[in-house]
Amino acid sequence: MNPVAVVIGAGASKGLGAALARRFAAGGLRVVLAGRTQEKLTSLANEIVDAGGAAETCVTDTTHPEDVDHLFSFAESLGPLEVTLYNAGNNAIIPFSELTAEVFEKFWRICCLGGFLVAQRCLPTLLERGHGSLIFTGASGSLRGKANFAHFASAKGALRNLAQSLAREYGPKGIHVAHVIVDGVIDGEMVRSRFGEYLEKLGPDALLKPDEMADSFWFLHQQPRSAWTHELDLRPFTEQW
Repeated sequence: MNPVAVVIGAGASKGLGAALARRFAAGGLRVVLAGRTQEKLTSLANEIVDAGGAAETCVTDTTHPEDVDHLFSFAESLGPLEVTLYNAGNNAIIPFSELTAEVFEKFWRICCLGGFLVAQRCLPTLLERGHGSLIFTGASGSLRGKANFAHFASAKGALRNLAQSLAREYGPKGIHVAHVIVDGVIDGEMVRSRFGEYLEKLGPDALLKPDEMADSFWFLHQQPRSAWTHELDLRPFTEQW
């Protein structure tokens, strides 16, 4: 039985989640695609299978503990769990004066609470094997709060601190917990559908390519434990940081 990679936040074929799924499938893992839209998951799974990989789908809302438990029970029935990639999340420009408590909590639940529930469910399984990886996707907001992004930055900052705590607790037990800061605009379907004109002004050199980003996640998973990286930041070479 091939080891299993759970990819949470796998959706459109041109997004980061899909690129992660393709990369880990190419590395010989059986990928379980988790997201909220069955149609997108099925399309991506078919793409991976057609390319010679192994993929399954599981509709999941990571803010619901019962969904998370079902996801990992399903994944563990397919083979030994090797890696979990937490890539769930979304973003929006919202002035603080227009931000409601409901929207603020919604972002926290997806970006942070979901990461907590996933970690709480998958880490005991990885501990039983004595090795494995848990990798979180961060953002520029993980490091700094910009105007109109109070909801997003507070949630991503919390996720980063969660990842640090888990790394310090579980690293000595053989589990590689890592956090990847995405400091730039991803050239993905979601961003292109919303901000196409803006991306055209930036030009191709100013965008992060999902498939190339996925190579860095794979690198983290493959690192020998004598030289682990906890945090890695990715940005285009033209990005002002």
